[in-house]
Amino acid sequence: MLAQLSTYFQPQETALKLAAYRQEVLASNIANADTPGYKARDFDFGKAYVAARAVQRAGGNEVLARTDSRHLQPSRRIDPLQPELGYRNPQQPSIDGNTVDMNNEMSEFSQNALRYQAALTFFQRRVEGMRTALTGQ
Repeated sequence: MLAQLSTYFQPQETALKLAAYRQEVLASNIANADTPGYKARDFDFGKAYVAARAVQRAGGNEVLARTDSRHLQPSRRIDPLQPELGYRNPQQPSIDGNTVDMNNEMSEFSQNALRYQAALTFFQRRVEGMRTALTGQ
């Protein structure tokens, strides 16, 4: 029963964790807007969400099948809720090498905040639906 509840809430939990992580990344970009040589970082939320859900459905087993003795296993465990960050391509590079575009960062930050709020609302609705199903009220 508890496993079914966990499965029921997992999509919203994943979305909340990824949105919170992305908010940290974007906040770091904004905080370093004046740091010479700083390279803006980000990840694709949609791809990260799909990958995290696939790992969760597989039961978290990330060991690769070895069909040949020469196959190598990853040197570190991959956390699907903390995807690998990439660098942003600057639309207009600055003289000091900083690639943070404040307009773009603020736009992405606002969109991500809305995404987080939507995931939180969906999560609350699922909790309310479960409460109604259990209590009948």
